[in-house]
Amino acid sequence: MNTEQIVLASRPVGLPTPVNFKVENATLPELQKDEVLLQGMFYSVDPYMRGRMNAGESYVPPFEIDKPLEGGVIAKVVTSKSEKFKTGDVVSARLPWQVQAIAPAKVLQRVDETLAPASYYLGILGMPGLTAYFGFLKIGKPKKGETVVISGAAGAVGIVVGQLAKIYGCRVIGIAGTDDKAELLIKEFGFNDVINYKDTKDINATLKETCPAGVDVYFDNVGGEISDAVVRQMKRLGRIILCGQIALYNSTEIPMGPRLQPILLTKSILMQGFIVGNYQSQFPEGIQQLGTWLREGKLKYKETIVEGFHQLPAALLGLFKGDNTGKMVVQA
Repeated sequence: MNTEQIVLASRPVGLPTPVNFKVENATLPELQKDEVLLQGMFYSVDPYMRGRMNAGESYVPPFEIDKPLEGGVIAKVVTSKSEKFKTGDVVSARLPWQVQAIAPAKVLQRVDETLAPASYYLGILGMPGLTAYFGFLKIGKPKKGETVVISGAAGAVGIVVGQLAKIYGCRVIGIAGTDDKAELLIKEFGFNDVINYKDTKDINATLKETCPAGVDVYFDNVGGEISDAVVRQMKRLGRIILCGQIALYNSTEIPMGPRLQPILLTKSILMQGFIVGNYQSQFPEGIQQLGTWLREGKLKYKETIVEGFHQLPAALLGLFKGDNTGKMVVQA
C-alpha cells in the first residue's frame, strides 16, 4: 500500500525553513499479526521537535535525515490484525508523519470521544496537559495565595498551568506576545494579569510593578531574557519549573545571560527541569484528574487547528513565530 510521508530533508541551522522538509511517497509493509493499519486524523506539532532536528544527543534520539518525522497522532483504525482493536476505533500514539501508518497494537491507546473531542488527547488530555499537571503540582507545589508567573502563557502548556493555579487559589500572571492573547487569557481563562513582552520596554520594571510582593512559582516555557527578568523577582523559597526554552531552541551559538546562581543561593530557590516522561507511571492519575476538571468546567481549552497533512511543516514553524493560541494541531 502506498502513502505519503514528510521527512527531514536536512538539518536546520538556526530557525528551520520549509527546505528542511520534503514530502515523499512511501510503500507500507504488509500488515502482520497484532498490528493495525491507521489513517491519521490529527497530528501534534510541539516545540521539543526543534531539538530533535539537531544531530546532538538529548533525552530522545534525533530525527534521521530522509526519514519521516514523528510525534503524537490521533488516528482511526482502518484494518486490524489485533484482538484489541477493531475497524473504526480511534487511538492515540507516537507515529511517523504519514497519511497512513502501520503500528503494533501494544503502542496504541484508545481515545474516549465521549469525554472530550479526539484532538484534545494531543492537548489537555495528552502530553501538554500532563506536562502542566505534573510540572506544576509536583515541582511547583502551589499554595493558596501565592503568585505564579507563566511564560509562554498562551501556549498549550501555559493555558493549563494558569487554570491549575487558579484551582489552587493562586494569583496568576501570564507572559504572552500579543494583546489579543493577553485579553483571551484574562477573560476566558481567569488569569489575573498578563504582560505583553513584545510591547513592554522594560520587562524587569513591568514585572516588579505587576508582582510587587515577588514571585513564588515560575513556570518557565521560554527561557532567555524573559526568564532572566522573572528570576530577579523570585521570593525566598520560590520554585522555578523548567519546562521549555523556546527562546533558545534556534540559537546558533551558546547565549550568555546573567549568572543566576547567586539569586538561587541567597533566596534558597529551587530550580528543577523535568521531562513529562519522568511521570509516565502516573499518567492515568493525571488524565483522570484533568478529565474530571474538564467535565466540571474548571478547565477550558483552546486549539489552533491547521487544515491539511502537507501543512505540518508550516504549523511546526509557526510555533516559533507565536502563530498558535493553545495547542497547535494539524487536521488531515
